[in-house]
Amino acid sequence: MRFYHVFLACFMVATGAQAQTSNWPDKPVRIVVSQPAGAAPDVIARMIADSVSASLKQQVYVENRPGAANIVGSQAVARATPDGYTFLFATTAAIASNPFTFASLPYDPEKDFTPVAMIARGPFFLLVHPSVKANSLSELIALDKADPGKLSIATEGPRNFTGILAAWINRLAGTHMVEVPYQTITQGIQDAISGRVQVINIPIVNAVPFIQSKELKPLAVSSLQPMPKFEDIPPIAGTLAGVDMIGWFALVAPSGTPDAIVQRMNREVDRVLTTPAMKERLLGFGFFTEGAETTKATGDYIRSQRETWGKVIKTIGLEPL
Repeated sequence: MRFYHVFLACFMVATGAQAQTSNWPDKPVRIVVSQPAGAAPDVIARMIADSVSASLKQQVYVENRPGAANIVGSQAVARATPDGYTFLFATTAAIASNPFTFASLPYDPEKDFTPVAMIARGPFFLLVHPSVKANSLSELIALDKADPGKLSIATEGPRNFTGILAAWINRLAGTHMVEVPYQTITQGIQDAISGRVQVINIPIVNAVPFIQSKELKPLAVSSLQPMPKFEDIPPIAGTLAGVDMIGWFALVAPSGTPDAIVQRMNREVDRVLTTPAMKERLLGFGFFTEGAETTKATGDYIRSQRETWGKVIKTIGLEPL
């Protein structure tokens, strides 16, 4: 009789969970963005949320929780109930580089999240002021070595993507470009255009207008492959082997979220990302997508990126805060 009662209790729990999953979603679904409204992650997340809302026949909305290098939003999702109604539009920093730039975090990037879908990847362009007499990365390296410390490179600080990439280039190339930190990338761009600093690396969406106006000259891209529509700009890795640093977004959920919901969300996001219209819109932001991929592939990629960022940060000798 005791066994029967235990069996019945387990059956009822399982049946209730299955019913809850099959009815999902029966209320609005929240996607937390750890960046402010209007930033690229926010705009892209809203485009996806709008399309997924239509197919799920339930509102999918974006909630901005910016602050502390993506920590505020990430922590909120890590602590959320894993019921399929909260997701994180995760950035590279949130779950790949933060573990190495901060001594401690109020969440575990590896254990607190379940991978749901890959969203998009976006490399950075390395650019110089037109007065710089270099038309390739190798020529820029030679120019710096001929007069060490004369060239300066604008960054958003040593712990941000631009600062880490600048330090890695200096380390691998044996150059001594002076890293000049700015509070915002806009300030760095203005100084690069004016010639106060000679070099800058920025997201493609920020770079395109100044490439088109010839105010900045592109030398290389931070991905292993050239960027679609910019195939004439070669990879940094062609000169400095192994450099493959790109920003990316992935959708993740709190650990423990039912797999059936995770897989459903993966399919819905993939349906959106694989439309020609969405691919074209993402390219306009300097990102490319190969669809949502599988949940396993997304998890494997995140883990590989965490390893990559750990190695790079150790190579450049950046101490965690």
